[in-house]
Amino acid sequence: MKKYLLAIFVVVGFLFCTHNSAFSQKIGYISSQTIREKFPEAQQAQQRLQSMVDDWKRELDEQQKAITDLENEIKKNRLIWTDIERQEKETLMERKKKEREEYATKKFGPNGEYDAAITMVFKGVEEKIFAAVQEVSLEENFDIVWDKSSQPLTFINPKYDMTVKVMKKLGISVEDLEKQQEEAVKSDPRNKEKEKPATTKQRTKSRTDDVPSKEIPR
Repeated sequence: MKKYLLAIFVVVGFLFCTHNSAFSQKIGYISSQTIREKFPEAQQAQQRLQSMVDDWKRELDEQQKAITDLENEIKKNRLIWTDIERQEKETLMERKKKEREEYATKKFGPNGEYDAAITMVFKGVEEKIFAAVQEVSLEENFDIVWDKSSQPLTFINPKYDMTVKVMKKLGISVEDLEKQQEEAVKSDPRNKEKEKPATTKQRTKSRTDDVPSKEIPR
């Protein structure tokens, strides 16, 4: 019985300590999407990536045009070509379709060149954003930092939003965003100081105050 009670006390004590530890942690959050949208280096990286994508799409369009032209040629000359000529053209068309499909998969398929390009182009940008988050977290004594762009948060207090501070570290102009955050913090009822209840001074009465005075007989 004593061992059973001891085990219960140990579990309760562990849960109590864990509960207090969780509440003692300082948790903040950022919006990496907002940072990337305003970060000039991220914008430049996006332009480089888009330029590569445009080249690949242009090549796919040219391949499709060649296929379409060949299809029209086959339809136009189907009756005047020999079976061998028609078969050669149809075989050529099938090969071109396959080549285009393979090209599209190579560029935009799973683990294709597009995915590799994203990692390559944005590597430097992501490293700088990560470093800035680390600096702000240490300066502000945050224990945990969430990214609401990848992990949506349903209930958050804007005063724990580190996005503007991280952007400042990266040299990004944040005047408008800073004002918006200040207004959001002020308008959030959780950040308003609670009014202290008015204290009413009451005069304590002694028993003699309630008893009418009597003349002492001489």
